[in-house]
Amino acid sequence: MEATLTTSIPGNYWQWRGHSIHYVQAGEEQGQKPTLLLVHGFGASTDHWRKNIEQLQKKFQVWAIDLLGFGRSQKPPLQYSGSLWRDQLHDFITEVIGQPVVLAGNSLGGYACLCVAAQQPESAAGLILINSAGPFSDSQPKIQQNSFKKLISNISRSILLQPWASYLLFQYVRRKSIIRKTLKQVYLDHNAVTDLLVEDIYRPSCDPGAPQVFASVFKSPQGEKIDTLLKQMECPLLMLWGEGDPWINAKERGAKFRQHYPKLVEYYLEAGHCPHDEVPEQVNHLIESWVLSVSTHEE
Repeated sequence: MEATLTTSIPGNYWQWRGHSIHYVQAGEEQGQKPTLLLVHGFGASTDHWRKNIEQLQKKFQVWAIDLLGFGRSQKPPLQYSGSLWRDQLHDFITEVIGQPVVLAGNSLGGYACLCVAAQQPESAAGLILINSAGPFSDSQPKIQQNSFKKLISNISRSILLQPWASYLLFQYVRRKSIIRKTLKQVYLDHNAVTDLLVEDIYRPSCDPGAPQVFASVFKSPQGEKIDTLLKQMECPLLMLWGEGDPWINAKERGAKFRQHYPKLVEYYLEAGHCPHDEVPEQVNHLIESWVLSVSTHEE
């Protein structure tokens, strides 16, 4: 089976607002079973779902897409934001898939999926968030923050807003040795940090426009708050958390999601920031069971 995971799933391209968008599709329509759309996190691509598509396509029709600015999609000089990716996903569901889907997103991709489910509800039959990113209303920096630290933070941000500085940082973090080091910080199981995974993340960084996409992160508006989005949402929600994520306090964020959307279902896994890639068998099983239970309940 490992051999099937060494190459990328053949993909297709869709033109959106004059830009080329890469996506993959696997599996056949399964009657009453919902269709899945998988959305990667920052710096990743459809390749990051390789282990999930391999299994989930046996039970569902599965699509995965590269957000504009990432993977094999084009990287134009735009202001990137949750609302841009929300529109991309909604239009893709409408124009290409042609029916509501269960959206599944990791990290940044989770936030984009949440924006779709909340603000374009006709596109979402359900939502799966995997160590999802995004701000809550009460997650602003504390006023009593050390003034010196705040000053340094502001100076650092102002420097990174300079094109030369963000370019130099980009050239540093895109080095394969740094990619591997970063992955080992966010994966509990270092055996999951393979040469293939490093290459999957490195390759798009060589594309024209990639440094500008990276720089736009420091300039983008923060976007709608998660609690506001949850108030607008009505579809079923499954949350999967890698408890060992050094970037996200999973238990704390899980409690906030429950506070604003009590009817969610959640599981905590022994994994880091990307449990779908680190413990794919567990994640695939939980997704399959939940999606089938939700679709059966709706019938």
